[in-house]
Amino acid sequence: MKQDMIVILDLGSEENTRLAREIRALGVYSEIHPHDITLQELNALPNVKGIILNGGPNRVVDGVEIDVSKEIYNYEVPVLMADHKGDQPWPSEEKARREAVSNFVLGVCGAQPNWNMENFIADQIELIRRQVGDKKVLLALSGGVDSSVVAALLIKAIGKQLTCVHVNHGLLRKGEPEQVIQVFRNEMEANLIYVDAVDRFLDKLAGVDEPEEKRKIIGAEFIRVFEEEARKLDGIAFLGQGTIYPDIIESGTRTVKAVKSHHNVGGLPEDLDFQLVEPLKMLFKDEVRACGKALGLPDSMVYRQPFPGPGLGVRCLGAITRDRLEAVRESDAILREEFQKAGLEGKVWQYFTVVPDLKSVGVTEGLRTYEWPCILRAVNTVDAMTATVEEVSFPLLQKITQRITHEVKGINRVLYDLTPKPTGTIEWE
Repeated sequence: MKQDMIVILDLGSEENTRLAREIRALGVYSEIHPHDITLQELNALPNVKGIILNGGPNRVVDGVEIDVSKEIYNYEVPVLMADHKGDQPWPSEEKARREAVSNFVLGVCGAQPNWNMENFIADQIELIRRQVGDKKVLLALSGGVDSSVVAALLIKAIGKQLTCVHVNHGLLRKGEPEQVIQVFRNEMEANLIYVDAVDRFLDKLAGVDEPEEKRKIIGAEFIRVFEEEARKLDGIAFLGQGTIYPDIIESGTRTVKAVKSHHNVGGLPEDLDFQLVEPLKMLFKDEVRACGKALGLPDSMVYRQPFPGPGLGVRCLGAITRDRLEAVRESDAILREEFQKAGLEGKVWQYFTVVPDLKSVGVTEGLRTYEWPCILRAVNTVDAMTATVEEVSFPLLQKITQRITHEVKGINRVLYDLTPKPTGTIEWE
């Protein structure tokens, strides 16, 4: 690594992520490590220019106040005790706080603000080539932001040594499988294996109406399909993964309760003994997007909305049928198109449609209908723990309603979900 680094040691703070982001915003690379890092581990980190001991409300673990080893207090670079014994490390006022962080990082530590996306990409290409050598890498390419950026970075680093597998389970949004093929096979000339597994997934899901069961079937079947493709290939030594920094942080240190355990392609059989290549594992989500832009991926891929792993499977409520799944896909495409035309794309965090397994009486062209309702959902959030509902203008809602009820087969009503989180969740299943 050519960049200078500031190391944040977690002594029970709830501000580690914010602090790391503030330091990176100055153009200086920063990483969060647990308080019990050894001197040997610290020495192995490249270009450390300063250490921040970041204490906070979770400093007492099992009745004992945690601390770093004595050698770290006397380390060869500036060491700052932040929020030690509950003191405020930085002013709470935003501008003064940024100045205090900047003064320590750039002034006291003398760190060079040379961390940027171009340097990051150059470093990762070098590291990937060193790790992989002349071996081959396999990547599950969903078309989501993280897997797409990993694919683009690996293509730049090792070209044809990478094989991407795109599994179309029939639960993607309109046009997404075609876009993956266009961008990666046609434009980036990647080795791309396209697996049409639509019938296989939908047959397995037939009659299953319990949301968790649907999720399990989709996840397990994906692993089976991916495993089958992996076994057809020779010489694969590595598995590419789109792990990003929040995944690692959320998985927890001793002072952070693990939010969830992350493993993007978990559950592969042990005899498929791949080493992991995770070039994005130190990037936050906005940095992953910046990396994708720098690598030339289209905005529609880089700024793709959060999308659940089971895809449209959890928006086709109840037991999935092909005709109702198509109604979800088509109505979702209309909603996204109209939001884009209205300038809401990128301003609203997430918006989608849901079609439940129930019907109501309606009338179309003088004839009685008995068809599904379509529910519109549009929410804003910072962390997905809470969410507010977007105030969509009534004329826009009317226009979307008109289009969906006239263009999407099987739908005769449109409803707008006004429920924030809590009490509702963002998704319906």
